[in-house]
Amino acid sequence: MLARLGTFALVLSLATAAFAEMKAGDRAADFEKKSTTGLTVKLSSLRGKVVLVDFWASWCEPCKKELPLLGKMAKRLKPRGIEIVTVNIDDDRANAEAFIKSNGLQQLTVVPDTDKSIVGKYEPPKMPSSFVVDRSGVVRVVNAGFDDGDEAKIEKQLSQLAAAR
Repeated sequence: MLARLGTFALVLSLATAAFAEMKAGDRAADFEKKSTTGLTVKLSSLRGKVVLVDFWASWCEPCKKELPLLGKMAKRLKPRGIEIVTVNIDDDRANAEAFIKSNGLQQLTVVPDTDKSIVGKYEPPKMPSSFVVDRSGVVRVVNAGFDDGDEAKIEKQLSQLAAAR
């Protein structure tokens, strides 16, 4: 696990030279990749919807608590025009897929980022981190880390943006 944390820290430090940390008020960096189900996910194609872009890894303990809660949230919020896109930064895609399967999270949109091209654009401050993106593609909130009860805060952020017209 320490090696994985070291790899994540190295990726973030290398990414610093190329990108500035994504923060509230910035236009969300676009990306296009295939999800674990084979569908192409392009962030800019989700304009008009509120989107949560969540970064996680199978070795991250807080991520293991957060993902099942996001799965339940995704099912409730999708009919309201809210999308949850999770970006997995595991080096081995099979680890993410095993976690998804063992936790019944097939309803989540999971984008593997084994080459770290997405995480390098966003530079999440902690694992997990989520970026709340409004209908026009602007980051409105950055949630660093995850503690018990944070799912209510995240759902409120998403719902408030979805209600704003």
